Amino acid sequence: MARAVADREVEDHAKGRIISDAPLSRPVPVSLRFDPGVEPATIRFVFPGDIEWSFPRSLLEAGLRAPARRDEIGIWPCGRVQTVVEFHTDDGVGVVQFDTTALIRFLKHTYAVGAAVSAR
Repeated sequence: MARAVADREVEDHAKGRIISDAPLSRPVPVSLRFDPGVEPATIRFVFPGDIEWSFPRSLLEAGLRAPARRDEIGIWPCGRVQTVVEFHTDDGVGVVQFDTTALIRFLKHTYAVGAAVSAR
C-alpha cells in the first residue's frame, strides 16, 4: 500500500519571482509538492539548493483570497493574477511572487490525489 500512496504524490513546478530591493525581480523555479501518505494537510515548496518550506494547504487556500499568515509564512493576493508568499527566518524575509493560476492548479491536483487515495 505504501507504494500505491507513493505513486500518488503530486509534484508541480512553478516559476516564482524573488522580490527584492533590486530594480528587477529574479525568476526562481519552485517544486510544489504534496504527499497524501505523509501529512495529508501539508504542502511543500522546494526551492533550488533544497530549501524547503512546509505549511498547511489551508494556508495557501486562504492566502489566495485574502491575506493569511501562520507562524513564519504569509500569503496574500497581489492584484488579480498574482499571489505573494513571504517566508520569515532569523536572517530576514524572502518574498516570492507566483502566478495564481499555477498555485490553484497545484491545489486542484492535491485534492484529486487525496480523493483517489481516500477511495481506496
